[in-house]
Amino acid sequence: MHKPEKWVGIAMKLFFGPRCSFFFRLSLLLILALLSLKAVPVSAAERMAVKVSLANVRTQADINSEIAWQVTKFHPFEVLEKKGDWYLCRDFEGDRGWLYKDLLDKTVTVISLKENCNVRSGPSINSQVIFIVDREVCLKVIKRQGRWLQVVHEDGDQGWIHASLVW
Repeated sequence: MHKPEKWVGIAMKLFFGPRCSFFFRLSLLLILALLSLKAVPVSAAERMAVKVSLANVRTQADINSEIAWQVTKFHPFEVLEKKGDWYLCRDFEGDRGWLYKDLLDKTVTVISLKENCNVRSGPSINSQVIFIVDREVCLKVIKRQGRWLQVVHEDGDQGWIHASLVW
């Protein structure tokens, strides 16, 4: 294990030494600045959704690996990694597992975060409640209007839900 003090001492001797040119000092500063940066994601995680009625989430990227849990149609995931035909995904609770590529597509979906989420006839708190969904109900997004999402349930019921109630 390297001691940071040792590297700082070496850098200081190089930086302030009598044989150090301006360009060498500038290069050294840039290198140190780059080394101090933490990894930053290049882009936001890709979101995908389950496109079949029931999908197995596995512990490894292998059809013979253990099934960690099962999810239903429209279940949303963030894709973290791709390995061959498999995707390492994270769900709304942070759980991770592997899904085979043929089980997913890029349909925009959400999952309800709370019990008794009102789905309304329009994108307003004043619109009539037409149905209520429990926690962990998956919905396909048809349209977005401000902070409201027009959604459809797997059974065909449609309405509007506020974005704060879903992931």
